[in-house]
Amino acid sequence: QVQLVESGGGSVQAGGSLRLSCAASGDILRYNCIAWYRQAPGKEREGVAAIYSGSSSTYYADSVKGRFTISRDNAKNTVYLQMNSLKYEDTAMYYCAARNEYGGSWKVPLTYDYWGQGTQVTVSS
Repeated sequence: QVQLVESGGGSVQAGGSLRLSCAASGDILRYNCIAWYRQAPGKEREGVAAIYSGSSSTYYADSVKGRFTISRDNAKNTVYLQMNSLKYEDTAMYYCAARNEYGGSWKVPLTYDYWGQGTQVTVSS
């Protein structure tokens, strides 16, 4: 059974940094794509960043470009999301998601096969 476990969330002041981790139960290179999503209360789940296994290409939502960085450690089967210059509007539950095969745009939640339980990020202004 595939498991994705997020960690690293917390409370931080605006301008601060956090690093989220997503630990997978197996080889992360088996997945076509691993992404970070977030969902704030009353809002839809939105894609934040993604990394593809084959090309190692990375993609970001416009709202986080230049502030967030997605990376992976293959030996640890872990994907990270380094978040710098955090803003109040970054407050949300952050989820890790993985999909087995190419499913089109990385921003479509329905294309992912596995989801973690989430880790809360709260940014105070």
